[in-house]
Formats: sequence, C-alpha cells, structure tokens
Amino acid sequence: LGLDLEERRHIRTFEEALRALIAQADALGVLVMCSGVVFSNNKRKLDRDEFRGFAMSDNLAPLIFINGSDSKSAQMFTLTHELAHIWAGASAVSNAQASSATGNSVERWCNQVAAEVLVPLADFKQQYQRENTVAPELDRLARRYKVSSLVILRRMHDAGGLTDDELWRAYHAELKKLEALKKTSGGGDFYLTTAARVSKRFARALVASTLEGQTMYREAFR
Repeated sequence: LGLDLEERRHIRTFEEALRALIAQADALGVLVMCSGVVFSNNKRKLDRDEFRGFAMSDNLAPLIFINGSDSKSAQMFTLTHELAHIWAGASAVSNAQASSATGNSVERWCNQVAAEVLVPLADFKQQYQRENTVAPELDRLARRYKVSSLVILRRMHDAGGLTDDELWRAYHAELKKLEALKKTSGGGDFYLTTAARVSKRFARALVASTLEGQTMYREAFR
C-alpha cells in the first residue's frame, strides 16, 4: 500500500485520510465501492449493525464494498480489514470492529492485520503517554493515526495500558458517546458521489470502454 505514518499524521481530516487510503488500494487494482444506501435510494439506508463491509476475492478484479453509513474513521478500519481478506484470498461479509472478540480465526486475523497496518504497535508504544487519563489520549491518538477511538482503545490494551475489564468498560462508554454524537447527513451531489459508489477504477474503465465504442452509452449510464 505504501502507507506512511508521518504523511498520514499531517492529513487534516479523517475524510482526506480515507480518500488517500482508497486511492492507494485503487492503484493496486482493487475496486473500492462505498455507499450508505441501496442503489441511489436515500430512503433505503444500509444498516451498519448488519454489516460494515464485504470483500470479494478475485485474481483479476478484487472488490471491496464499504458501508458508507459508518463514520469515516470507522471506514478506515473496515477498508483495511477487507484488504486483509483480499490478501488472504478469502471473500467475506464483515462486521469489522477492532474490539470485537470474534471466534472466527480469519476474521480475528483480519482484525489484527488491520490494527497493525493502521496503528503499528511499535510506533504506538512510543506515542502512547500512559500517565495521561484515557479520554485526552483517545482523542489525541485517534487524530494522529486517523482511526476511530475504538481502535485506539484496542491498541491501548495491546500495549498493556488497559486490563480486559478496563478495555470493555471504556469501550462501551465510548460506544455510547459515539452513538450520541452521530448525526444524519444528506447524500451529497449524486454525480460527485457516483464515482465513490461504483469505485473510481471501475468508473474509469467504463468511461474508456464507452469512448472506445465497446460499451453503448445507454448501457454505460445504466
């Protein structure tokens, strides 16, 4: 992927960080689609409690779908989790959460890979200031790594800063806080979001095919 932690630290927003990660996956040949609704129907929203993403492993056209109804920081983890599925050659529908204790060995491995890719433990141990209280450290480190506070909680536990009980107490408290902060938003401009919905790589291929006369305009628009 060519990820650079220092470069990501200087990215201003979670949205920009997600866009950069999608672009890196796209450059490797992975189709990355992201939408929070069924087709273009804003009245049929996708439930993030049902799934956060899925991966379709394929040698020619590996594909990842991200549930766009989730927060941008959570989508960072979902995308990386699904990339791990692609690398493993294992298609799956996932409800990826960094703190979930799944019994599925592949899901557990993908969680571990995603956490290490986004928040390498060796770097995290250098940045983690245990003498500080949990709340300010959560906010500071989440912004540094551009991941959700739930991922940071998991890494605090991995680094030995939280016991199992402390992790789950903090996790449930943080989950309630995130739910309270969650706001509904519009879908944005249809034409500007279409590329993200169908993946920019697929959109480029379709436009090229249409201009070359291999695909009819009617079919391309459909």
